[in-house]
Amino acid sequence: MHSRRARPTLRALADDLTSGWTSPLALRYLRDKRYDELHPLSELPHPIIAKAAGSFGADPAEDSFVGQIVCVTQLRLLEIKSAQWRGAVWEDPESGVCWLVAAGLAKGEHRDHDDFYQRAKRENDSGDVARWLPVDEDKRLLRRETAARLMTEWELEVQGQVLEALRRVRDGGMHRIEVRQPRHVERKLAVIDLTVTAVREEGYQADEILLEIDTVQGSIGTNLEWQLTMRMLITLSPPVQSWDRYKGTYSTIAEPGAWAERTDQLATLVEAHELAVSQLGTSSHFVHARHLAGSTIEGRAVRAMCGVYFVPMQDHESMPKCETCSIRYGELPEQ
Repeated sequence: MHSRRARPTLRALADDLTSGWTSPLALRYLRDKRYDELHPLSELPHPIIAKAAGSFGADPAEDSFVGQIVCVTQLRLLEIKSAQWRGAVWEDPESGVCWLVAAGLAKGEHRDHDDFYQRAKRENDSGDVARWLPVDEDKRLLRRETAARLMTEWELEVQGQVLEALRRVRDGGMHRIEVRQPRHVERKLAVIDLTVTAVREEGYQADEILLEIDTVQGSIGTNLEWQLTMRMLITLSPPVQSWDRYKGTYSTIAEPGAWAERTDQLATLVEAHELAVSQLGTSSHFVHARHLAGSTIEGRAVRAMCGVYFVPMQDHESMPKCETCSIRYGELPEQ
């Protein structure tokens, strides 16, 4: 489940990599112990981290390293080099994850007290080299990164399914999608029917799209269902205020040919392994205050008086008011 790609331990980041950064932001986060904002650790902007990540990837047969560090006998540490930087990589025999457990500069033809190899030998001879190994906080961050990676991969898969469905129905028709759960491939999360209706009437021409989401029992009302819903809506039509909702059914209208154009846009995103991003609304809406407070905190969607379904996440004071909401609000009886 975990990526095998080499990643630094927090000890190595804090104690060994105090210089050589190509961006000051990562170093600032380290000093402030804002570790959750650093992931993925294997992509931090330091030459020896980049070397480690590039040398130890998914396939052990493609590992690239100088050899075993001979001055360390208590652990099997593999040596990597990047200019003057040196690194020691340890592979966890249980998880298979590779860790950059120590790093430093080669100095004074290896006779300098601060030379990487001299320091490694001192740690080994003192019996303290095991302190280089990952600790509980390292493993927590690894689990967090793995969860985020699996969720991103799942969303990319859903986006690909939407693309294939849209290719089939963009000119009209219905296609059914079965979506699995992120961590359990064999378990179904939802069945989704995607329908496009091409309306060509005198005075009205549009391509209407209908999205019906039937979530399996046990997942109804969960955050996972919400993430699936948002990924589907954003993939099909990114403007967050463009969708209308009735229970598990969502609908929106586009100009003729818009879904064919969206298909081409999605194909580009899928090929680049990039997720579609939402587009924020351009007007503020009237929503019941009791619904608004909880939804803003929890990221849930609400229905405005005009019928628009959206997640409140913008400063409504700086936006023009929705004309339909204003009219309907004015029609309410005074209390």
